Amino acid sequence: MNVTFLQTNLYWHDPVANLAMLEEQIFTLEAPTDLVILPEMFTTGFTMDAQAVAEPMNLTTFRWLKQMAAQTGAVVTGSYVVKENGRFFNRLVWMQPDGQFDTYDKRHLFRMAGEDAVYTAGTHRMVKEWKGWRICPLVCYDLRFPVWSRNTSSDDSQAFDYDLLLYVANWPSARRTAWNTLLQARAIENLSYVVGVNRVGEDGNQHPYSGESAVVDFKGDVLFRQSDAELVHQHTLSLADLQAFRAKFPANLDADSFTLTL
Repeated sequence: MNVTFLQTNLYWHDPVANLAMLEEQIFTLEAPTDLVILPEMFTTGFTMDAQAVAEPMNLTTFRWLKQMAAQTGAVVTGSYVVKENGRFFNRLVWMQPDGQFDTYDKRHLFRMAGEDAVYTAGTHRMVKEWKGWRICPLVCYDLRFPVWSRNTSSDDSQAFDYDLLLYVANWPSARRTAWNTLLQARAIENLSYVVGVNRVGEDGNQHPYSGESAVVDFKGDVLFRQSDAELVHQHTLSLADLQAFRAKFPANLDADSFTLTL
């Protein structure tokens, strides 16, 4: 699978400028891709002013995602601020080229910034099948909670739920060590590829971001990492290599069983 991610600065509270900038970057891709990953809250930056920037579903950003997916022939995914039934969500949209889509609402809300007081937490994890892969997209602070990303099936068969774990983020540079360490930990413990996509620059609250978007393999080896600079990166992942390692090192068969209560 060819995965493409955009590590970029974001215009604060300016969806029009961000969508134009991201569209230009997407259309300069040097090779076809299967999956395009954007950062968390890619239309606004990480904001608690949901009232000012939230969109209903099926309006500007949703339609833009649909257009980008159709024109690239790839899934396009990232999160933005959505208002639905009087509540706000940090919502990741998974948009396929045929217009089929699914959504994941960020489960773990970052209380240190007051996100839990503004947004409604999600209750369901999403795993999508695409091009022979099973992919689980999560959002930023979810990275700190290994139970939520546990890679075993709900029927307790010790089978794998997914092959690729994604994190879209606005993860500040002050906590870059946690970001880098936990991406590798999630890959090792789940016998999965992990791709973490973060932003760079400074947001409207003067919080700096160092990027360090990364591709990590199922052994925890960092295949790619880039700090500070804006970039569009394409990386090819091997399902055959993943399956061969899982067959050789089936640590999942010794995993502890448990039930998650929400």
